[in-house]
Amino acid sequence: MLVEFEYEKGMRLTALEKLEKHLSKHSLKMTVQRKIILDILSSLDHHVSLDELFQEVQKEQKGIGMATLYRTMKLFSDAKIADELRFDDGLTRYELITGEHHDHIICLECKHIIEFEDDIIEQRQEDIAKSNGILILSHKLELYGRCIDTKSCLGRQGLL
Repeated sequence: MLVEFEYEKGMRLTALEKLEKHLSKHSLKMTVQRKIILDILSSLDHHVSLDELFQEVQKEQKGIGMATLYRTMKLFSDAKIADELRFDDGLTRYELITGEHHDHIICLECKHIIEFEDDIIEQRQEDIAKSNGILILSHKLELYGRCIDTKSCLGRQGLL
């Protein structure tokens, strides 16, 4: 999956280009391990924990250890390539930053995460901030609950 990022003055960069720019700025080198981890993260379509990502990386390259993965994800987070997400369930998850804002709904039972966008909610937040003399620079909205359909909720079935 080729993901582009908004960067300086409207210039679009892929995740790989953005990583290369960050590495160069900090006198670091591109490694095979970093490239593999970025390729795998880019191919995933869900929020992934370090353990889940490690399992995916091991399918591709068994020589990449957990410490390397941890340091690489920290680097990706610092480079604004991946978001480090900490929901109320205690797990840290990662997602590739695409530049598209979205919010999250999380089932506390099965840990299912749903991304959503809603222009009305976004406008209401802007209005509330403005009426209080605040210019929003960034925000995140996380809604917590339980799946309504108990048959499809793995947490309620005791499968998690």
